[in-house]
Amino acid sequence: MISTAASPIPFSAKTQLKFHRTHDTLNVNPQIRRLKFTIRCSSSTSLREKSEEKSSSSADELKGGKDGEFLKSEKGDLVDFLPPIKVAKRVVLVRHGQSTWNAEGRIQGSSDFSILTQKGEAQAETSRQMLMDDSFDVCFSSPLIRSKRTAEIIWDARKEEIITDADLREIDLYSFQGLLKHEGKAKYGSAYRQWQIDAANFIIDGHYPVRELWERARNCWSRILTHESKSVLVVAHNAVNQALVATAIGLGTEYFRILLQSNCGVSVLDFTPQPEGGSPSICLNRLNQTPNSPIAAGSSAGRKASTRIILVCHGISQSVAEDSIPHSGDGSMNMLGIIQAQKTAELLLDLKLKTVVSSPKIASTETANTICRVQEAADCLGADCVPRYVEMKEIGDLDIEHILRKSKKDAPALQAFQPGWLDGFDKEVTTSLWSQSGKAWKCLLAELAAGSEEENVLVAVGHPALHIAMLGHCLNLTEEWIGTFHLDAGSISVVDFPDGATGRGIIRCINYTAHLGRWSIPITRPTSDDENF
Repeated sequence: MISTAASPIPFSAKTQLKFHRTHDTLNVNPQIRRLKFTIRCSSSTSLREKSEEKSSSSADELKGGKDGEFLKSEKGDLVDFLPPIKVAKRVVLVRHGQSTWNAEGRIQGSSDFSILTQKGEAQAETSRQMLMDDSFDVCFSSPLIRSKRTAEIIWDARKEEIITDADLREIDLYSFQGLLKHEGKAKYGSAYRQWQIDAANFIIDGHYPVRELWERARNCWSRILTHESKSVLVVAHNAVNQALVATAIGLGTEYFRILLQSNCGVSVLDFTPQPEGGSPSICLNRLNQTPNSPIAAGSSAGRKASTRIILVCHGISQSVAEDSIPHSGDGSMNMLGIIQAQKTAELLLDLKLKTVVSSPKIASTETANTICRVQEAADCLGADCVPRYVEMKEIGDLDIEHILRKSKKDAPALQAFQPGWLDGFDKEVTTSLWSQSGKAWKCLLAELAAGSEEENVLVAVGHPALHIAMLGHCLNLTEEWIGTFHLDAGSISVVDFPDGATGRGIIRCINYTAHLGRWSIPITRPTSDDENF
């Protein structure tokens, strides 16, 4: 059954859309560059992005400061806008499968002229199988054909309703819509260039599409979170799913194209009510779990990326039950950990690795050694092959477990399978963790910059807490975000660098576990306390 939260809107690729308000308060002098800070508002009628003007002499300074350091987002600059909730909610976002215009390289925007390709239908079927054992209370869908069809395939025989919401449509690109990418470049020149390198300030036909998209995403969260449901499926599009993730965790329009959403990629957000009321706590449980391999060759935010860091969480160790911290790596891996390490090594076989770096902890070094051995063995299957050596380095800066053990809080409060579990540590512990992870991230960037191969890939193995904090440094966040991300043992997260090791990192996926097969943690169902979801 399909109902609508708003009336469907007819879209045209050639006719300028008329149903948007022009945000006069957002008009800017084109001679002045602006650094965007998102302000969370409590009123849904005044959900505006406020701008703090920062003069800059070049687009490069807008993106980054001196010595390639990017301007940091401050969580303190945000005002909560999400409505309070009474029970925990899990929201699963899925991008539609490949469409005919995706395949053609045509700019879709919010036009409604493309349908799923055969590959897109197959991707949606894979997502259906991935989610078939999960119970959802409701499904929200974009009204556009490609997303509605994907939602119907995933929803299958479920009897609960599918609600179409016009605000879940793809980003409105006005005159760009319907053009092939080379046509857009030829016809619009500088405007198309700005769309590529400075999308947050991109303007066309008197509109700022990315800013409008962020406002729509906030409006969507108000309806999704106030719906009487505990588990929600949302099927929409690339840009709008990016905006939903970003606005939920408090990131502004400058993060557009930083959190990738592949065709039928799945992202999971956990919302936990606050005892005193107010906006809930948010944790990004995983980002962009795709039907295909996350390390497959391809583009990153539309650009070729051959430089990347792959963060591998070590397998579960035998000491996990007795240790005072979650996912301790002090002991050798147990049987499940060995399987996790082997499955990760098999996933990475498509890459020709030169170096694997690791925390000196036992579980991390065992995981790293497994990856190296499988890489070397794969090149020696023929009778006349020459063995390839994969270097394994232990790096002390990747060890953070001694910091976590300083926590004075009780171990039961630090269950790693709970959303935002790092927030359970003492303030001085998280501050030390943040500082140490910053050193570790700089160490990885230095290792990556030292690589000379055309395909420059660095694999780093360590504790989930370290990788969570390093993802925050990659995104140029502050310590306050440390509980916003979640990683499981045996998972991988991939960061692409389309502009090389000194450029900005693009997050391809976070907490990817599909490679673990039957030993993976279910993509949407919680690992404990089902009553909370």
